[in-house]
Amino acid sequence: MVPADQGGGVMRADLLSAPVEGLDEALAAVDAFDRALTGGLLRPDAADMAEFARSVAATPLAEKVAEAADKAVAGAAGEEHFTALAAARLALLGSVHDALAARIAEATGRAGEDESDWEASESQSPNLLAAARSWLGDVARAGWRGIDHDLISGSAQIISAMLPDPALRRSAALLDGFAAELAASCPGASLERIPARRWADLWSRGMLLALPGAAATPATGTATGRLLPLGIDVQEHATAVQAQVHAVFEPADGSASRLVRASASVSKPDTVVGAGLWQLLRPHMSLLAAVGEGRSMELTEMPVTAEGDLIWNDEHAKPGEPADPFATARVALQAATVPATAPLDRHPARIAVPVFVEGYTARTDDDALMFTIAEHDLAVDTDRVPAASPLTAEAIAASNACIGLLRWDAGNFHLQPLAVETTKRKKAVAVHAGAWAGGTTDKAGAKAEKAATDAAKVLRERAGRLLRK
Repeated sequence: MVPADQGGGVMRADLLSAPVEGLDEALAAVDAFDRALTGGLLRPDAADMAEFARSVAATPLAEKVAEAADKAVAGAAGEEHFTALAAARLALLGSVHDALAARIAEATGRAGEDESDWEASESQSPNLLAAARSWLGDVARAGWRGIDHDLISGSAQIISAMLPDPALRRSAALLDGFAAELAASCPGASLERIPARRWADLWSRGMLLALPGAAATPATGTATGRLLPLGIDVQEHATAVQAQVHAVFEPADGSASRLVRASASVSKPDTVVGAGLWQLLRPHMSLLAAVGEGRSMELTEMPVTAEGDLIWNDEHAKPGEPADPFATARVALQAATVPATAPLDRHPARIAVPVFVEGYTARTDDDALMFTIAEHDLAVDTDRVPAASPLTAEAIAASNACIGLLRWDAGNFHLQPLAVETTKRKKAVAVHAGAWAGGTTDKAGAKAEKAATDAAKVLRERAGRLLRK
């Protein structure tokens, strides 16, 4: 809930729990294709393929998808047919993304996504892309139940040849991660549980990224003005970590403010966890220190994409005046426009919209935390809160105001907290997920940083010995 006297209004939490027309039908069609892909597209179930083809019967894809479905059932599908099926699946999920984005705009009272022009990238290394499509076609024929190490190992040479080329690195990174997941799950025939939606997402995205010129690239401009951070979303894996700062950007020319993101990503050893992650990330983006200190940043011709992603370069930024994220959320967030989403990125899993809520009550329902806003429940995703921060599930449950990212998963909207405000001794106290980004005097954070420093020192010494040998 955003107070009306501060330029906002009431978040329509009821709309976030209300059904979205057509959503269930679109997802059911996606599930039908995913069932077919699980068993393989070499003579898949005819009923599943027919249901999938019907879902796009009123679109420009209708003829090609109907033909592809028939060819697959007959065991005669080729690369062009797999491409049509992948495009239809992504189009269905894109429609789900658009419907959910429209519902969020309606619920928050904020303008919907901007429209933008997208340019097809130039065709690069057609032979390598053709090899990637060929391998993905073999995977589709086998299905998840039919994967084995011989099939998955066929990707290694293709990926190794693609990775050195910057124009192909996006596709290569996807294929590399996808192949690693499949290899770890071989043989498919013995799997008790298959992540059908996730693997089908990766397969269909890989098919389209491997088409020459298919990947649309956002037009890139520059941003000059004031950046007001809202919070940091940390995404961690065993060998990599990313910190993504969500912020409101106020252009110096007085034009409308807009939501933007700035990210830093680094590889990491699996022994560096918790607060030690910030040691790896800090050298790559001065913005992290500003967030930790509660400051704005002054940008001068910082490159920015139409999707609202700042291509961060410290030479184009300098620290600004103190800026309280909760003041930014109360005063500036509601008026900020939402950036466009690239065509291939239109997927419900990509939804992460900054929102501000207050005046709620928190309760626990079957170990799940819920915020009750105007008599309607909104699930709170505490699992996404990074371990590398002072923000805890207990602090969230005791809060009365929250800056978070509105996401959608498993059929429901969820709120991922980035920062909360609680009352202690009659004073408002803020707790941020990114509070340790620029360093910390907090006892727990300092202890974790020291442990990470010691671990990194040992790793450097070992790496040095190996190199000398």
